[in-house]
Amino acid sequence: MEIQPQLVLLQKTLLNIEGLGRQLDPNLDLWSTAKPFLEKWMLDQMGPKRVWRELQGQAPLYAKLLPQLPRLMHDYLQQKPKDYGAELQDLLAEQKRTNRLLQRIVYGGVGFVLGLIVMQVLMRWRLLH
Repeated sequence: MEIQPQLVLLQKTLLNIEGLGRQLDPNLDLWSTAKPFLEKWMLDQMGPKRVWRELQGQAPLYAKLLPQLPRLMHDYLQQKPKDYGAELQDLLAEQKRTNRLLQRIVYGGVGFVLGLIVMQVLMRWRLLH
């Protein structure tokens, strides 16, 4: 999971602020100090007033789309479900080909190793006799 650079910088800044605050006042609790400010900011960013303002800003677009809504819904409901059967069959065939190829590679590797072992055994047997 990749962490965005802005979040890393924010975390470092908060850590520095907390360290400086504790040097000035060892009993400082940064979170309880910042809580009212964070609550106000969250309310400003995502509160009902903000949502209402956003809806008012988007109202002309919604007013334009509203008459088209029944036709769009009808068109969507009339669409035939896409048939994925052919695609699934193609994927299954490709998977079978891949499995056969991997099986041949494994069998070839095992045969090669067994051949090397047989050669070693034969060479040692010749050297001893």
